[in-house]
Amino acid sequence: MFTRRESFKEFIASYPIVSAILIIHLLLYIVTTIPIFPNDYILEQTIGVNLYIVQGEWWRLLTPIFIHGSFSHFLFNSFSIFLFGPPLEMILGKTRFTVLYLATGVLANIATLLAEPLTYTHLGSSGAIFGLFGYYIALIVFRKDIISKNNSQVIATIAILSLIMTFLQPNINVSAHIFGFLCGLVIGSISQSKGKKILNTYKEEFSHIKNNLSRRKKPPIKTIVIWGILLLLAAIGLFQ
Repeated sequence: MFTRRESFKEFIASYPIVSAILIIHLLLYIVTTIPIFPNDYILEQTIGVNLYIVQGEWWRLLTPIFIHGSFSHFLFNSFSIFLFGPPLEMILGKTRFTVLYLATGVLANIATLLAEPLTYTHLGSSGAIFGLFGYYIALIVFRKDIISKNNSQVIATIAILSLIMTFLQPNINVSAHIFGFLCGLVIGSISQSKGKKILNTYKEEFSHIKNNLSRRKKPPIKTIVIWGILLLLAAIGLFQ
């Protein structure tokens, strides 16, 4: 599901919205970094600045979704969309996927406006990406016919780790990550519940996971020690 085997032409033909997002990312990264373009002016007019938004520059709720501040930022977010966008575009179709991506990104920026001070500035597509994660979780809960158990475990693990890393890494727009995820989760739950009671279904899912974990045998001491060392090294690396 998350493995891409298409050729370049096949990818563009199969996933036009994801392809368009990636191309926009690339073009805007080029014009904001290569000196022949007015880099500073473009950034000044497109990044999210809460003060300017409340003064009427509402386009700043949308444009930051496509702007990135560094090559690693651009690369990581673009790769995330390349990896997780195509399956959702195939499931939802072009129109609904576009609405989901833009809606969660804009709502995440609105949450940033409400939660952060007026001097706060932000950019990047993380809010929209976390919106995709939230929608995936809704699919895992309500549409087990669409996502296999193995793929469900992969996406759930990545979503949980990404949420955890939100609070551990510096210079992260926590509001956008959390509210983007919640918006995707709510939109997905409403659209995919198909008459089921949303809260009750999530309680049943949580109870099922809890029971499965309680029935599993405890891992051997050696495995616990190895994982403990790896987590410790990861934590040390994060706080260097």
